[in-house]
Amino acid sequence: MATTTEYAEYIMSLLSPLEDILLRKMMGEYLLYYKDKLFGGIYNNRFLVKITPSSSEMLTAEEIPYDGAKPMLMIETEDKEFIQILVERMYDELPMPKKKKK
Repeated sequence: MATTTEYAEYIMSLLSPLEDILLRKMMGEYLLYYKDKLFGGIYNNRFLVKITPSSSEMLTAEEIPYDGAKPMLMIETEDKEFIQILVERMYDELPMPKKKKK
């Protein structure tokens, strides 16, 4: 089951306090970037973020986004302030984007 456009728009509304958020559609699902760093995604209408020290402190529900993928943590709150703090704390713990080969 692919994520609905309505759910993706709803997640973007929860992320609205943050600037520089990018939502990229990928094979029926969505990848989420903050200041060009991939921090999570929307998979089967579930809002998931990468596991980092900060996200592990703030979240507990581990989920597999799709078969063969690494586990991620599910955000089960609608609290925009909590989500903003989470993403901002995760930012420095995330890897820099890989340079594209020419």
